[in-house]
Amino acid sequence: WVQEEAPDVLCLQETKCAVSAVPAEVRALPGLPHQFWSSAKDRPGYSGVGLLAKTEPLNVTYGIGDPEHDVDGRVVTAEFPSLYVVCAYVPNAGRGLARLEPRLRFDAAFLAFLRRLDAQKPLLLCGDLNVAHAEIDLCHPRANRASPGFTPQEREGFSRLLDAGFVDSFRHLYPEARGAFTFWTYLGGARARNVGWRLDYAVLSRRLLGALCDCKIRSAVPGSDHCPITALLAV
Repeated sequence: WVQEEAPDVLCLQETKCAVSAVPAEVRALPGLPHQFWSSAKDRPGYSGVGLLAKTEPLNVTYGIGDPEHDVDGRVVTAEFPSLYVVCAYVPNAGRGLARLEPRLRFDAAFLAFLRRLDAQKPLLLCGDLNVAHAEIDLCHPRANRASPGFTPQEREGFSRLLDAGFVDSFRHLYPEARGAFTFWTYLGGARARNVGWRLDYAVLSRRLLGALCDCKIRSAVPGSDHCPITALLAV
């Protein structure tokens, strides 16, 4: 699928893989020779992200400058001539919302990080942001108001991101699209019935809107409880 899609940049989240254990077939992906991986410190099988690029970035950084969260290997940022690409795996609030407070601290620190980047040049944020922003973004909003990923606090965090000058590219292009989900639990045949959530986003600086061509949810692509999304920009 990656070879058919032929992306300029491929962002992967929740890799659960140490840098030294990245599979050989991923290392050898044609057209993506520049690869940057981050994994959780001393926590094998937890979190992790990867950013793979066709052309070598000008610069690559890891984390957001926050020691509480950077040990989890959640963010890789690549600088290109016209924009930053940020690959992020946002923390889950956890069963029973046991990790909601750390999640909210991450949201605040991450937004500050994005604003610092955006002050230098525009950015594209790609990732599993672990939030369904609006009721249209999940199948059963009424039943999930206290569920991780749909609490008022998490949704407000995403609203603050948009208010800071960033745009949810898919919802900008398709404001009324229903049933547009990127995650389905493995339980109960949820994917076949499209009982899902939209948790994965391509968010961009508002001044990049003129370059936005499309944002596609690749819901037919199997292999995970999430599906890929593709952002198309003319930059």
